This record gives sequence, structure tokens and C-alpha cells, in this order.
Amino acid sequence: MTEIRAACSPGEVRIAVTDHDTLLDAAIWRPGSPDGLEDWHVVRVQKAASALGGAFVLLEYGQSGFLSTRETLIEGALTAARVSRAAQNNKGLRLRRADMPTEAPSAPKLLERGPTPLDELADRYPEAPIFVDDPGIAAKLPVRLRPRLQRCQQAFDGTLEADFDSLGSSDADLGLLTASFFPTPALVAVDLDSTGTPDFKGNVAAFPELARQIRLRNLSGTILVDPAGVKTRKRPALVAFLREALSDDPLKPDVLGATPSGLLELTRPRRRPPLHELLSSPQGLALSILRTILLEERPGQTLTASIGLIKALESDPEALANFTSRRARPLDLVLDPNAPPASWSLS
Repeated sequence: MTEIRAACSPGEVRIAVTDHDTLLDAAIWRPGSPDGLEDWHVVRVQKAASALGGAFVLLEYGQSGFLSTRETLIEGALTAARVSRAAQNNKGLRLRRADMPTEAPSAPKLLERGPTPLDELADRYPEAPIFVDDPGIAAKLPVRLRPRLQRCQQAFDGTLEADFDSLGSSDADLGLLTASFFPTPALVAVDLDSTGTPDFKGNVAAFPELARQIRLRNLSGTILVDPAGVKTRKRPALVAFLREALSDDPLKPDVLGATPSGLLELTRPRRRPPLHELLSSPQGLALSILRTILLEERPGQTLTASIGLIKALESDPEALANFTSRRARPLDLVLDPNAPPASWSLS
């Protein structure tokens, strides 16, 4: 039976779609700091950049992005747009043109939020019940989804916790092979390896699990896969098998072929940030701290942490308020400018 399980903690909802013991999809939703995908905005044109195919625009609250369009835009003018790619990989928001509202505002304004990751997965699996361990989450969901909600004590059991946490690792077990993922600003490199003697059939057998890991981790952009133990001249024959393994991916990756050096090249559309980026960002680490304090029932009320962690917590007052409500006492934040980026202590 397919189920959607939403584990709620201060500032964050970790979402897993499961079929018995198999993890089908995964996502992270941060209600206090949404990624903005498909948000509807009125934006102000800052600078036309026809050579780049669009213009730089200003959104409400000073956020900026790039609007892709072939139309000529007048600097200083207002226009409507929707976010087509959330900020990620050190790149800002990407937007596309949209219809102006009937009553247009006189300044940049957020008109409507796009669907959350939970909305998106609920639509992808329309028959699946949604198990949540925090009744407060219901108020943040569309009314149409509320009949599918089922309250539970704990959305993730130990096995699902471990499976979800493993998605933040740079390595994955593919059965006969292992995969090591190396994200860079330009692309994601995937190195396949084996402790035994890998061959052509071993790579083919590993491709379905590789495709599942790419989907679960939401790796996107250009992805280069280095097969294990297959001669360069034989690697083009692997392309059809990789394409078949990726055929069920809802983002429809495009397997381009093999490079002259024998790397298998594919592209997967960038929409939401990849899971590793969400987990390893200052905000991801800061929210993990709040979850750890609650789960381990750690004593103390003064959190001393690095600049990045404290700023991340201060930027999400909703997460701090939820933490205080659950713990029944506030948390004092102390910034240590000399602390390493991930360093924190509770006293």
C-alpha cells in the first residue's frame, strides 16, 4: 500500500512516499521559508538582458531573480511572473511570464504561493493516505487534501528515519555496485564502483537503483555517470539501459548519450533544490539542531552557535515559535563569531 508520511518538526516537514518497505519519493517542506516554486508575483524589471534571453527583476522584500522571456521589457516597468526554478546551487530564482492580476499593485508583490512539496506528492499519488504526526499541519494544506489526512503518533519509524537520513550521504548502495555523488556548481558527477569485478551486466543491473537514488535525492541539471569496469568503446551501448531505468521519473530526464571519454550524460530539470543542499545548508543544519534537542530531550535553554546557524534560526521565527510551543520554554540564541560553521552547544 502506498502511503505519504509527513514527519513534522520545528520549521520543517520531511516527506516520504513509501510502498511497504520501499521509499518511492522524498521531499522537504519548510513552511516558514518556502522555496517559492510556482509562486505568482508582480515584479519590477531591473535590467534587461536580451543576450541572456530575459531580464533581471526585483520581487517583494528585495529578493531578485531572472525572468526568461523573448519579449522586450522596459526597465522600471511592472510585470507578472511565476517562479519556474527555486533558488539553488548558488543561483537565484528563475521566473517565466504570467498573467497580470485584474487589480495590479503599484509595487512588486507576492500574489499567491505555489504548491508545497507535500501538495505536489499528494497530487502525484492521488490515492495515497497522508499520515502526519502534527495536527497543526492540516491548517497549512489545501482543503481538498484534508480528507486524506490521518493522524499518527510518529510518521517515521526507525527504518524510515535511517532511509531518509541516508539520502544526505554522498554514497549509495546499488546492489552489485556503489555510487558516489559529487555535486559541483556546474554539474553532478556520479562514480560507479565495485569491490568485485564489475562488468557490463553489473552496470545494467545497477541502473534502476541509480535512477531511484537520483530521483529521491532530486539531483538535477547536468549529470555525468562514470560506469564501473566497462571499456570506453562499449559504454555507448549502456545508454539505452540507463534511459529505460529513468523512464518513470516524473521530471523526464533526457539521456543525451556517452561523451568521447565514456561518461554517460543526462540532464534532469532543475525545479526544487536538491535534497543534499537542503540538508547541508545553514538552515538545514539549524533546523536539525532544533529537532535533535527535542528528540533527545536535552536540558538547557541557551543555544550558542556559529554565525550561519544563528542567522538561519533568526530568519525563521515560525520554526522558533513551534520549538518553544513543543518544549514549553523559549530558546536563547547566542552568536559565537569564532565557532566553526556547524558548531553548536546547549547550556
